[in-house]
Amino acid sequence: MKNLFKGLGIVALLFLSTVTVSAQQKIGHVNSNELIQAMPDFVSANSEFETLQKNKEAEMQQMYGEYQKKLTAAQDLQRNRSEANRDSVDSQLQTLGVELQEIERRIQEVQQLAQEELGKKQEELFAPIFQKANTAVQSVAKEQGYAYVFDIANSAIPYFQGGDDLTAAVKTKLGISNTTPAPSN
Repeated sequence: MKNLFKGLGIVALLFLSTVTVSAQQKIGHVNSNELIQAMPDFVSANSEFETLQKNKEAEMQQMYGEYQKKLTAAQDLQRNRSEANRDSVDSQLQTLGVELQEIERRIQEVQQLAQEELGKKQEELFAPIFQKANTAVQSVAKEQGYAYVFDIANSAIPYFQGGDDLTAAVKTKLGISNTTPAPSN
């Protein structure tokens, strides 16, 4: 019986020391959206990406315009088709049909290439920014003794209350003024 009490005492002591150690761990959070959007690197990268995206859209619009002209021409020919000009119009319609199919194929090809190019450019522009922000978060967390830092912008955290907001400290670490408003999308 004496050994049982001793064992329970040791278990209780271990439990209390574990609770004490756990209570000493600091928990913080950051808002990665606010942080990243406030970074000057993000602003310039986003501007460059949007310019490339607009150029690709303009290229696609030009191709759609060409397609629309050919389609309108084919529809006009079809409306003006008669018994007298049937052979000539049918030949022209067949040529226009082939041209329309070729334009459709080119549009799909250009669209796919544009998506791939935009994806690569997005990765090229934004990956270093995300890495820089992540490194700064880790640095601040280590410097200030945090065991856990959660990203409240991430939907994987359905609820949080408490903890310290490290967003301002990370902005300072990155050289971003805390009074600089985050750009709106």
